[in-house]
Amino acid sequence: MHISKETIDNIAQLSRLEFPEAEKAAFAQKFEQIIEYFNAIESLDLEGVEPLKNIADTGENAFREDESVRAITTSDALLNAPKHNSVFFKVPKVLG
Repeated sequence: MHISKETIDNIAQLSRLEFPEAEKAAFAQKFEQIIEYFNAIESLDLEGVEPLKNIADTGENAFREDESVRAITTSDALLNAPKHNSVFFKVPKVLG
């Protein structure tokens, strides 16, 4: 399957990314390889193969007791924040 420049532009817009024109051709080639992998999987005869439900099917739950641990302080959390006041991170407004 051929991936067009328009498809790459659409994927870039949906993912909110910008790519130089030189990289778009490389992305198209990689996307074509990914689609080839899916086509190869679709061509396999999987009749009678049970679906994998859990890769670590031990049959046991891994429950543990809750333990309190020392948490990071507010001042330490805000230490590398580009914008903050004494208590909160400041972020740009995203909703109207």
